[in-house]
Amino acid sequence: MRQQAYMAETENGSAEDPRSGSRFRALRDRWRDDPGIWRRGVVLAGLAVLLGLVMVLHAQIPNKIGNLGSLTETFLPWLGLFVPVLLVLALVRRSATALIALLVPAIVWLNLFGGLVTDKSGDGGSLTVATHNVNAENTDPEGTARQVAASGADVVALEELTADAVPAYEKALAPQYPHHSVQGTVGLWSKYPMSDTRPVDIQLGWVRAMRSTVATPAGDVAVFVAHLPSVRVKMNAGFTASQRDTSADALGEAIARDQVGRTVLLGDLNGTMNDRSLNAVSSQMRSTQGAAGDGFGFSWPASFPMARIDQILVKGVEPVSSWTLPRTASDHLPIAARVKL
Repeated sequence: MRQQAYMAETENGSAEDPRSGSRFRALRDRWRDDPGIWRRGVVLAGLAVLLGLVMVLHAQIPNKIGNLGSLTETFLPWLGLFVPVLLVLALVRRSATALIALLVPAIVWLNLFGGLVTDKSGDGGSLTVATHNVNAENTDPEGTARQVAASGADVVALEELTADAVPAYEKALAPQYPHHSVQGTVGLWSKYPMSDTRPVDIQLGWVRAMRSTVATPAGDVAVFVAHLPSVRVKMNAGFTASQRDTSADALGEAIARDQVGRTVLLGDLNGTMNDRSLNAVSSQMRSTQGAAGDGFGFSWPASFPMARIDQILVKGVEPVSSWTLPRTASDHLPIAARVKL
């Protein structure tokens, strides 16, 4: 009779199932009555605080030993993955101390990268640009060129060009881009006339950077194309990036001296915008992805993008939108942006 009455009441919505929420209450009581809840997990709490400090003080990590600071900054967003790992461990340990300490890295990560998660792209704009490290070993240069051109870009920059592959890129891009120039291993293709095109010395001994003035319908724009030296992670030397850093400084000086007020930099900088070693460039220019992108916009490696080392930076123009393009035969993803002049 009691069971029948209970069933009738629940069918009429006038009584609650005494079992509903029982697991939650049992778990709550288990934590509340546990005298060791604040004593356990001290090591986890320490690791959580350390993680937060590494993220917030990344600029203080020295580069004197294997460029450890730059290496950390290159993959800085990925440190956030340790937060859910520590969260699971804290729950397993039933440690309130560790759970509270986890607020430190969580808040720091959101402060540093939370704005990149949202879509900041807008409408409009007067110039679309694209850049792609096509890979010197690319087996399909014509197909790669056509894919990048399909983005609708008005200006296209290509890096890591080889002498043998240049004719294939020129042939594929000629129908859409009547103006172009190849300087060393970088090239620029444009729908609009180009002038004052010349190599840029980035202290390498050979040409891996150039600049040109593009006469768009909205006015002249100085377009720089650069492929900074590669970096390597070696067991005996750490993050070897000294040549890249020297070239970044030289590129920054060239951009600062340029007389055209509106500037766009396209290329593979072999570094992220968090990397202090690119300050000579990043301190005077804005990242289109950071200002108007959707997500992190990782571009390398193409098989599993982990870092945005391909960049579109602007000065004197307003970013409107920024995005990555579909994968080509290269080991990098091409990227594009639309800006307002």
